[in-house]
This record gives sequence, structure tokens and C-alpha cells, in this order.
Amino acid sequence: MAVGKEIKTKIASVQNTQKITAAMEMVAASKMRKAQDQMFATRPYSERIASVVSHVASSNTEYRHPFLIGREVKRAGVIAVATDRGLCGGLNTNMFKQALNLLGELDEKGIEFEVVTFGNKAQGFFKRIGAKIVATATHLGDTPEMSQVIGPVQVLLKEFEEGNIDVIYLVGNEFVNTMTQQPKVATLVPVEPAPDENYSHHWDYIYEPDAVEVLDGLLDRYIEALVYQAIVENVACEMAARMLAMKNATDNAGAMIDELNLIYNRERQASITQEISEIVGGAAAV
Repeated sequence: MAVGKEIKTKIASVQNTQKITAAMEMVAASKMRKAQDQMFATRPYSERIASVVSHVASSNTEYRHPFLIGREVKRAGVIAVATDRGLCGGLNTNMFKQALNLLGELDEKGIEFEVVTFGNKAQGFFKRIGAKIVATATHLGDTPEMSQVIGPVQVLLKEFEEGNIDVIYLVGNEFVNTMTQQPKVATLVPVEPAPDENYSHHWDYIYEPDAVEVLDGLLDRYIEALVYQAIVENVACEMAARMLAMKNATDNAGAMIDELNLIYNRERQASITQEISEIVGGAAAV
């Protein structure tokens, strides 16, 4: 029964795959909790510094930092955040589609661009499409550190300060909940004033030692904090997406095993029936 043997081999192979995907699902679920804890721990800081910077951008400060001044866009910088590993469903694919939409809009306007990537998948994707990559960081791990962010981000910030680029975009994934992760595009520089409904007026700040030193440090930390938050959120998105993808793979493997068992039983029954028919036919002939 050669066909039955092939089916049994196929069943064993799918069962081995099912064990692997089930194990990967449990590992992702375990790491997801830690990633979510880190993400929620860093959110208050990034939200608060964003609030302060938005008020600074809205106020009439004695010193206007270059990051607060908009200008005609001739060249753009793009910071892209993706994962180092695959097997996380359509997480990276959806983000890359969003990035391609942004790059398409820039290309239609005749705006050149350069890219800073975080994650192996982002680096590989932008290399394939022929984008100019000026800095990259990979192997960030499950608990990325701020020190891994500063170097690549500073490359684009320096380019902006020197007038080589006129706007910086951030493309990444936003963690909504365990079942939902959505790609997003945000403008990092120039900083856009965000009206806050909780305040009916804006005010100027008193700077110590002076506005130049305070704003230079604050705005750099602001950009780095937003990029770091995007990386931390991407880790949480990755673990949630991988857990869901591995659960679906495990369930699909189970369904395939059931189907193969049904086919095997049918083939076995047909083989037994044929053997009985041959025995009965032989006996009748005698």
C-alpha cells in the first residue's frame, strides 16, 4: 500500500511542523507580555515630551530652533522601523506598503529621499527597491536600548540642520491591541504644532540657562524618544503578530492532519475491500 505509506509520511511531517509552530506560539506569547510592559512603560515619557514640544512649537519663543521652522521640501528623510525576523504574518508587508505609498507621493512631487532603517527586514526591503540608505541598525533584540537609536537618528538630524533634507518622516507599526497592529506614517521634523483641547491658550517658557541650549537638547531628545517608542511598539507588534500567525499555522496543520487521516482511512478501506473481493473471487473460482 504505497499510497498509504506516503500519506502516513506526510502526516508525520505535518505533525512535526505543528509541534514547532505550537512551541513558537507559546514563546511569542511569553515575550509579548514583556514587550507590552516595556511599551506601556515608555509611552508616558514620549507622550509628555511630545506635549511639551507641541506647546513650544505653538508659542512665540525668543529662539526658533531649525526643527520648528518649515521650509520648501526638496529632499526628504525617511526613518523606517521593521522587524529583524520574519514569521510574523503581514506585519512588515503592511508597513512596507505604507512606505511605498509615501515614497510614491514624494517621487510624484520630484522630491528625492534617503532612508534610515531599523531591523533586518527594513534594510533588505529598501535595498531591493534601490533606495539610498544612509544609516541602519539591526539585531535590536527583544528589549532595544536607546543607545541603539541615537546614532542612526542623528545622521538624519544633522542632514536636516545642514539643509541637505527638508523634512523627516517616520514609518512604523502602531500597537492597537493583541489582535490589531496598524502601520503609520508621522512627520517628525519640522515639528508641527498640535492643538491641545485641554488648554484654551498657549504660553511662553522661561529657559534656564538659555533657550538655545534648552531647545537644542529638548528637540533632539524628542526625536530620539519618538523613534525609540516606535521601535518598542514594533517589538510588541511583532510578538503579537507572530503569536497569532503561529496559532493560525498550528490550527491549519491540525486541519491538514485531520484531512490526511481521512484520506488515509479511505485508501486503507478501499485496499481492504479490494483484498476481500479478490479473496472471494478466488474462492468462487475454485
